[in-house]
This record gives sequence, C-alpha cells and structure tokens, in this order.
Amino acid sequence: MSRRVVVVGAGPAGLAAVQAALAQGAEVTVLDEGERPGGQFWRHHESLTDRRMQHQLARFERLRGALERATVHSSASVWRIEAAPEPEPAAPKAAPTLRVHALVGPADAANRRGITVEADALVIATGAHDRALPVPGWTLPGVVTAGAAQALAKRDGVTPGRRTVVAGAGPFLLPVATSLSLAGGSVVEIVEAVGLGRLAAGWGRSPWQLAGAAGKAGELGEYLGGLLRHRTPYRLGSAVVRIHGERAVEAVTVARVDAEWRPVAGSERTVECDSVALGHGFTPRLEAAIQAGCAISPDRFVEVDARQGTSVPRVFAAGEVTGIAGADAALAEGAVAGFAAAGGELDDDRIAGAVRARRRMHAFAARLATHEIRPGWTAWLDDDTIVCRCESVTRARIAAYSDASSRGMRLATRAGLGACQGRTCGRTVEQLVGGGVDFDRRPVLSSVRLGELAAVHDEREAGASDQL
Repeated sequence: MSRRVVVVGAGPAGLAAVQAALAQGAEVTVLDEGERPGGQFWRHHESLTDRRMQHQLARFERLRGALERATVHSSASVWRIEAAPEPEPAAPKAAPTLRVHALVGPADAANRRGITVEADALVIATGAHDRALPVPGWTLPGVVTAGAAQALAKRDGVTPGRRTVVAGAGPFLLPVATSLSLAGGSVVEIVEAVGLGRLAAGWGRSPWQLAGAAGKAGELGEYLGGLLRHRTPYRLGSAVVRIHGERAVEAVTVARVDAEWRPVAGSERTVECDSVALGHGFTPRLEAAIQAGCAISPDRFVEVDARQGTSVPRVFAAGEVTGIAGADAALAEGAVAGFAAAGGELDDDRIAGAVRARRRMHAFAARLATHEIRPGWTAWLDDDTIVCRCESVTRARIAAYSDASSRGMRLATRAGLGACQGRTCGRTVEQLVGGGVDFDRRPVLSSVRLGELAAVHDEREAGASDQL
C-alpha cells in the first residue's frame, strides 16, 4: 500500500518534496497558504512581470506539472497539527495517523471551509519571512520589507515608489534591487551594513568549497552587472538609521556603522527618496514544526538528520525552516525529505543527485552567517521608535517592562499580541529585552475566528453522531 504524504508549503522545498514523494509512489496532499504555488522565489505572473526577474523557470514548470498528480489545497491556512507518538512495542504495528487541520479560502473571508488531512508522513516546508529591523520613521507610508518590494515587482510588475533605497544586510538585497529596476523603478542606492573586511573574511575563506555553487556566482555577476548599468551605488558598512517625511517617505539618513552595527557619529548623510525597502535577513516559520513537537536548535531552526527527518517520527522538514540557505538548497532538501517521507532510502540512485546538491549548497549557506545581525543596531533607535507595529508599542515601553516575565511583558505592553502575533516584531523584542521571551510558540499556527473553530467542532459532532 502506498504511503499518504502531506506537504505543508508549496515553495521550492515543498514542490521538490511533492515531486520526489510522487516518484516513490506516494499519495500526496499539498496545503499551501498562497493562491498559487511557487512561494517567494517563484512569486511571478506570466503576463505582468519581466522574465529576467525569474530564475529556473523551466524547473518550476516541471515541479508545477507534478502537482497534477497530487491533491492540492491553495489558500489553505493550517491551524493545527496532530503528530501522534509511535505506538508501544506491544501495540498493533499499524503506524498512528498524522492529522493536519486547515481552513481553505482567502484569509479575510467569512466562509472558509475546514478540512482535516490524514497522512502517514508529513513534510514541513513552511519557509521563512524576511526580517526588518525597526528604524525611526519606518511606519511612514512608502516603507516596506525587502521581500514585499520584490513580491510587488515579481507578481504585479510595480514598485513601492519611484526612487527606492534598499537597505539592510545580505545577498538578498541584490535581487531585490534588480527586480525594482526591471519593474521600472529607480534604486537610489543599496545600503549594506556589513563592511568590506567582514565580507572578504566571510566569503573569501576556503573558496574551493564554493566550487559546487558556481551558479550562484553567475547570478551575482548578473546582479552586479545591473548595478553598473544603472549606476547604482552599493554602500558597504552603512545603515539607514532614520527615515524622514511628513505624510510619506521623503528622505533617509544613512550613517556608517562599525563592526557591531553601531552608527559612527559624524558620518550621517541625507539621501532623498520616496520609498525604502528594508531587509535584515530571514526568520524561519517554526510554528508548524513546534506544534508537531519537533526539536528546535539553539539557533532557532528545525533539527533534521540526513533524511531530513525531525525528532518526531514520520515528520520531515526542508527548506529555510531548517536553515537559511537559498532556493537551491531548499530544492535539494525538499527532494530528500519527500523521497524519505514516501519510504525511500538515501542509497537509492534516484535521490543521489539531490543529496550531492544539498552538500554543495550547504557550503554556500555557511557564508550567509557573515551577514547576521549584530547587537549594535539598537543604538539607532529612539525611545519613541515603534517596535511592535500592530499595537504601536515603542522601545521605551518595552524597556520599562524588560525585567517582567514573558507573559507579564506581553500583557503590560501588548507587544506581539496584534494581528501578526509577533511574527514581525518577535525576534526584535527578544533582543531588546535580552532573553526570557519566546515569540515562536503560539497556540494556533494562523489566525482563526472563534466562529470557524465552532464550525469545525459542530462538523465533528455531526460526524460522530452519524457513526452512532
């Protein structure tokens, strides 16, 4: 009998898992929040966006084609995962069933349909969302995350403004700037917090280990070529430390920062612009893995073994949720996870290529630590800088309750209790408080109306009555 595999997420890792599980003969069900598959990497519209913004489109088409042999639920918000423990040795050998509960329909719709998917194995490929550090003035209209700016360009062919400053840290700033330029906007400059010395030390060590990621070098060449054509300045060791404007963005203050990202006094300069794209790395979406009971590493990623298996039997994880490594690593990890979830073994020749690709791309991913956030960034905050945007909580209010318990701090300040449930501000609040607060653990994975929960309960009650 073929295994039933459910895949949560239809980005690169999820799609690769679907294809591999199908190849192993599994029955696959896909649950994805998006309206269409592809995730952030393949967030595009065939008729609206420039194909030069897209990479590996041929591979995407092959992976999307595999979905025709799977059961796909788009606009599906997973709100609960039940991962039963392995049965006792004396119990029947039949494996306990995994259950994934979701609501299908637009997130703001009032008539979403509740579904429960039962499976023999689960692949968690929930990815990550980009993180933006707070800056005085970042609540002005015209300020977006780098991921949002790229999504607008890729999906809709528009830009957040005519003249955009792209600021933060990491290689992701380059494709964002390229996408904005191709969509018709002007990138005033790219502001990268990491200095030249740290970049050279991080990316220059053991260069032979990057030989297997030659494709990344090609992408880098394309991005740098675009910067040269558009004469876009690339400022290293600098940060946007203030955003100015009355009713919308009018300019930013850029300052040099030291190795810990503390602004250097006297180095400030003003750059005129009408929009800002902020991106300071990525935060994995751990909610599903945590609710399933998966072990989380000290650096806050899902722990997996060589088969992409988690600490929970028959639960696998792949992609950015296991470590920020880029789309190529996610594709390789997803293929391994899907194949193993369907009962395949790593010594099978059909998965050997993915195993090798995973090893190569992990060497590339190790260099991304060069761009990790340094603690000195808090020096550019004012007391009245809003940290939690949902509840308009300032830095000063958070500091006033920094010695309270996790629950006490949240109740007193409302930080993390808004619509995003701490997904945007959580890690930032944790850093400002200095520990003792954990925003990763939430009772449900996505926002659910009480009426929707009541409807699910009523349906279960009705089903139970029908079986009597």
